[in-house]
Amino acid sequence: MASKSGFIAIIGKPNVGKSTLINALIGEKIAITSPKVQTTRFRITGILNEGENQFVFIDTPGMHKPYHGLGKSMDKSATDALMDADAIMWVVDQTYRRTDEIILERIKHSHLPVILVINKIDTLENKAEIDKIIISFLKVHEFKHIVPISAKDQTHLTQLKETLVEYLVEGPHYYPDDYVTDQTDESRMTEIIRERILYYTEQEVPHSVAVMLESFKFNEELNTMDIDALIIVERDSQKGILIGKNGEKLKRIGTEARKEINKIFDMKIHLSLWVKVKKDWRNDPTTVSRYGYGK
Repeated sequence: MASKSGFIAIIGKPNVGKSTLINALIGEKIAITSPKVQTTRFRITGILNEGENQFVFIDTPGMHKPYHGLGKSMDKSATDALMDADAIMWVVDQTYRRTDEIILERIKHSHLPVILVINKIDTLENKAEIDKIIISFLKVHEFKHIVPISAKDQTHLTQLKETLVEYLVEGPHYYPDDYVTDQTDESRMTEIIRERILYYTEQEVPHSVAVMLESFKFNEELNTMDIDALIIVERDSQKGILIGKNGEKLKRIGTEARKEINKIFDMKIHLSLWVKVKKDWRNDPTTVSRYGYGK
């Protein structure tokens, strides 16, 4: 059997479960998740090898109307992903709304085959609810396939992968067979730290945060790593909220992030966190790029 591979873009509005889906498909956590909208800030590549087939999934930031420089960078990242794709998975979790029009317009402009993926069916009461969602989207676009799933419960993911094989192209694989992502270890670690911040802070703080690794030292003999990470916020008040009373919140964030990094990379991590204020950094294109967004 000849080898096949293909790029599948995963798009949708914020918080429809795109990152949960890519993690479930790959079988490993490569994209952070949280209840907060716009958790994903840049495109993330997940690589799944099954037999002779290589699926290259591109997880994108939720498509939305941007309100600042970072938002514009995120939206451009999602749109650019369509240029590299062989097919699109449009992930939805409710009936078609006017807010879906921005995604529909870009899908039509791409001229790519589109698979409608109805996520979170575990939250729906019955099949009639699924049919209602399907009918609402059939009115606006002709889809190649429609696959209801639950990324959380991993329901119908085998059917979804079998559907996607049709869009793989015969030829050599794009990545080595032992790859699950093209992200650097440093990038994955900064995102894990940001994920913990998303869980433990509220209001404007999560969306104003960026994370950078200041130092990254590996001790091969002891199988340990010393990490110094810098958390950037936009205002002094946000810094105070993030640190918390007597530093308790920052300590909790660091402890939880360290445990997750330990688990993923199978080594003992020593993690130190620092907080710095960079006023209005999300509207400074140079700073947005320096913090790794828009690349």
